[in-house]
Amino acid sequence: MSWYIVALKKFAVFQGRARRKEYWYFVLFNVIIGFVLAFIDGLIGTYDMVTRIGFLSVLYSLAVLVPGVAVSVRRLHDTGRSGWWILINFIPIIGVIVFLIFTVRDSQPQENQYGPNPKEVAVA
Repeated sequence: MSWYIVALKKFAVFQGRARRKEYWYFVLFNVIIGFVLAFIDGLIGTYDMVTRIGFLSVLYSLAVLVPGVAVSVRRLHDTGRSGWWILINFIPIIGVIVFLIFTVRDSQPQENQYGPNPKEVAVA
């Protein structure tokens, strides 16, 4: 949970690097919260069966849109790539697979043009 909070605290920080742990815990908690909100939307009647969109789910998605993009850009920086690589997700299927590979790769062990290795900073 603390890694999720760390990502939220860096709400619009697009500089620096993010560890895999920070990125994947952010993704995990977003999925869990999304399922819970979809369930609540269904219970209170704010879920539209035609569009498959719930009011609370949409509000939450909008609230974490900027932090999600920011942590993704920082994750790409950690692997030595520009944040612009996030746009590869717009390529159907292949783009999402390539982005997934980028996000599961380990950090560059040394300092890169985006800053010091966050693993070394956290340990020191």
